[in-house]
Amino acid sequence: MTALRKVMKLMLIEKKDIILAIICGFIAGISSVGLFAASGYLISKAALVPPFYTLIIVTSMVKLLGLIKAGAKYGERIYSHRATFTILSNMRVAFFEKLEPLVPHVFQKYRSGDLLGRVVGDVESLQNLFLRVVYPPIVLFLVFTSTIFFASFYSMAIAVILFLGFLLTTIVIPSIFSFRQAKINGRVRQERGDLSSDITEVMYGFRDLKLFQQLQTKQAQLLTQSEAYINEQKQENINKAYSQSLNSFMTFVVSWFVLAMGAYLVTNGTLEGLFLAMLVLISMTVFEPAAPMAVFPIYMQESRDASTRLYDVVDDPDIQVKQMKPTVEHLPVGPPGIAFREIQFSFMGDWRTTIPNLSLSIPAGSKTAIVGASGSGKSTLLQLVLKLQQAQKGNVFWNDQDTAFVSREAIWEQAKVVLQDNHFFYDTIRENLLLADDELTDEQMNAVLAEVQLGHFSLDDPILEHGENLSGGEKQRLAIARAFLKKGHLWILDEPTSSLDAQTEQVIYKHLFERAKGDTLLFVSHRLNGLEKMDQIIVMDHGEIIENGTFEELINQQGYFYQMKKLEESLL
Repeated sequence: MTALRKVMKLMLIEKKDIILAIICGFIAGISSVGLFAASGYLISKAALVPPFYTLIIVTSMVKLLGLIKAGAKYGERIYSHRATFTILSNMRVAFFEKLEPLVPHVFQKYRSGDLLGRVVGDVESLQNLFLRVVYPPIVLFLVFTSTIFFASFYSMAIAVILFLGFLLTTIVIPSIFSFRQAKINGRVRQERGDLSSDITEVMYGFRDLKLFQQLQTKQAQLLTQSEAYINEQKQENINKAYSQSLNSFMTFVVSWFVLAMGAYLVTNGTLEGLFLAMLVLISMTVFEPAAPMAVFPIYMQESRDASTRLYDVVDDPDIQVKQMKPTVEHLPVGPPGIAFREIQFSFMGDWRTTIPNLSLSIPAGSKTAIVGASGSGKSTLLQLVLKLQQAQKGNVFWNDQDTAFVSREAIWEQAKVVLQDNHFFYDTIRENLLLADDELTDEQMNAVLAEVQLGHFSLDDPILEHGENLSGGEKQRLAIARAFLKKGHLWILDEPTSSLDAQTEQVIYKHLFERAKGDTLLFVSHRLNGLEKMDQIIVMDHGEIIENGTFEELINQQGYFYQMKKLEESLL
């Protein structure tokens, strides 16, 4: 199924409003034709001085058709726009539902700015799918068919002219301009994606660009890209304007042909002169619904490109994660045992294998530290437990349950997580802590803030975007506080105190071990201080376990861990 067909399938969810919009559009179009037909007939009939009641009837018909046209046009606007807005909403939801399971894999191939451009720009482009692509040809066909059928009763020659005009304005002229527009649209999408990506990157790296005095250079590059994008948009709009202008011109040409043919038929007696003005005004009116057809292929190509760009992401085989359909939606409450069985994992596009082959058991209720050099695969193991990443081979078990069959939400419900990079929302400290549990009281939150040495903070204190007004240590302590407040019996801590001083770290460790008593704890750290309390220490190097044991056992072995410990002590 093509991307555009998938979008059309989503669009049909709103078939009620779509059908109502088409019905109202047809009534508005045909009443407009009838209004001008009646007006032309009235003009011709009035010149013959008919009975007064005849003029009253025709005049009343003109007024009635005017009211019907206005009411139908109003209904068409309501239903078509309501359908469009709802369709866009459905598309955004459907796209997000497909995109969400691909995080974080999707960021291994697509830049966040490019994704933002697709979610915002391409979805916005699809607003024209119904209004400019689906709706106009249906209404136009219905109105033209009815009008040509009506005109054929008076003159088959004029009906043929109207039919040829229909083909010319709805197929021939739009097709000519669509080939050029297809090339322009591709360049517009590419320029917009590149510009969005680079603007996002500049926003994230603004501080570093200023410190390295490269901001002016980057701004110049963005301005150049912006000019290129504007120029492509200008070409796109010029092509649309040319298509619409030529189409409008040809509708008048068709009306002149109708007038000429009608005059000829009147002179040879084939057509009664009373109906000439009516047929000419019909030819001028029936092409009103044809105006949107001038840009039909342009918007058709735009919708096709936009839908393709969207589904290129969510259907990309490179970032698809082979997942079993979850059969377990809830896990038993209690400290779990975690087991890795012959795990193999590598990041997409990475030349190396992050974890070549690893097996490890973590008993329920145990405290396990994972240490090793940077890039040894420590954090990756934690991500595999949380199903933020998925191993290419092997299995991860939660007690005796293969997590491949467990929903990610079930695991997250039981996990208390502090990662290396923790996000904080632009809000108050209270709202950021309530992420752990929205039923928390102020007393509970204040007590935990005191435990992590943030008692001087108020719950109403603001947090800026990305926690810009917090230091690195304050961010870590706030993340630990959030973990303290969350329910669950699996602690996953990835370098939780790397930015803290030794004294604060010891205080937090004290509260941490008190709270985690009886729970399963996985602790990743570069620092070896404080690991004496751990039940087991896993030493990793290049994705493999090179040592395993208690703190005392590893020191007595005088191996890799022992050397790391001696080196750390010499640097303190």
